[in-house]
Amino acid sequence: MHRTQLALPRTDGYETEDAKQVLRLIVRESRTQRSEGERARAGRALAANGLEAVGDAACVAAYVSRSTEPDSLPLLEALRERGTRVLLPVLGPGLNREWAEYRGTDDLAVRAPGRPPEPSGPVLPGEAVAEADVVVAPALAIDAVGTRLGQGGGWYDRVLKLVRPGTQVFGMVFDEELIADVLLPADEHDVAVPAVITPERWFLLEGSRFQNDALAGQASALHSPPKQPTEL
Repeated sequence: MHRTQLALPRTDGYETEDAKQVLRLIVRESRTQRSEGERARAGRALAANGLEAVGDAACVAAYVSRSTEPDSLPLLEALRERGTRVLLPVLGPGLNREWAEYRGTDDLAVRAPGRPPEPSGPVLPGEAVAEADVVVAPALAIDAVGTRLGQGGGWYDRVLKLVRPGTQVFGMVFDEELIADVLLPADEHDVAVPAVITPERWFLLEGSRFQNDALAGQASALHSPPKQPTEL
């Protein structure tokens, strides 16, 4: 089921974190409207596009989705079945950045309240993400220049700074969460993503039609003469 782009308000007058919170609420509410059947179909499509996107990567750092997120489990299983090493987040004390290897869905369990399911194997340090050839990161929305709206903990912004230079990083979202007409709020510590996986496609942001259309629209708006007031 194709949906139109999620309508997000402009948040120019907000402090950055307040603006993010406003947008998070909207995206989260939108995600609750998706049926289990839609989410299952999207998960299968994400797996197909994700496999193509990561190519022959020997090691992929990914994540376990929560109930309303784009379903990552089909992709994790497809990667494991073809012999790809998959690293998943393990949240240590104080949201420490740690990883463990994915061994299958039966090995996943919620280790602490409020956290996504985690694997049970030996814990690896945060720096282990540098072993990944590709990183697939969660997001609530992504704009035309790769700004990623996260859940608010900052975990992935810290992790992405540990990624090996040259590693391809994908943000994974539903198609309507690609935001072409406004730029998402960002702090200095936020790390943009250069590529995207959705149920309908995968692509690199640089030079993509999505990016070019959005930037062209913004440039046109900036160079358009101001509107004249309408006479009453």
